[in-house]
Amino acid sequence: MARFVYLTATTLDGYLADTDHSLSWLFAVEGSDTADPEHADTFNSFTDSVGVVVMGSSTYRWLLAETGVLDHPETWPENVAGKPAFLFTSRDLPVPEGADITILTGDPAGHVETIANRAGGRDVWLMGGGDLVGQFDDAGALDEIQATVAPATLGAGAPLLPRRLGPDRLHLIDVERRGQFAHLTYDVTRPET
Repeated sequence: MARFVYLTATTLDGYLADTDHSLSWLFAVEGSDTADPEHADTFNSFTDSVGVVVMGSSTYRWLLAETGVLDHPETWPENVAGKPAFLFTSRDLPVPEGADITILTGDPAGHVETIANRAGGRDVWLMGGGDLVGQFDDAGALDEIQATVAPATLGAGAPLLPRRLGPDRLHLIDVERRGQFAHLTYDVTRPET
């Protein structure tokens, strides 16, 4: 079965975005706006292992606002590594023309099998946000967290993962320095019932 992997950038104090849903803190970090050639293969390996991307409405609305993809729908694949996307939302949101997006509503637990099947034996990239990823964890569908930690703190905002996961469930498997960032990879074990 597909592995569900949460890959995201976060601040040192565990926020994905500030209280205004801005990622300006991320783009202010030296080197964040250019591809790091030393680690490009790592990201490409990750995206090659992915069959589908899953996101919530806040992440999707940020992509729409920041990328201009509605005016240039041909750029949509760049935002999702060329993969089909699942969008969890209860809102009526515009979809770029020709984009391979499946809109889902309700609890992710009811959609895990559909998403895994669409991934075709490859991994599922849980792009965010944190609350949606928490719901996948609640459903027993969170296998790995890859967090790229930026040298910034916000004090408030959208949390990385608004759930309590202790050391009994999180097992560090890799640490990499990527310029000013630290990339942490954790294996996530299922909670004991």
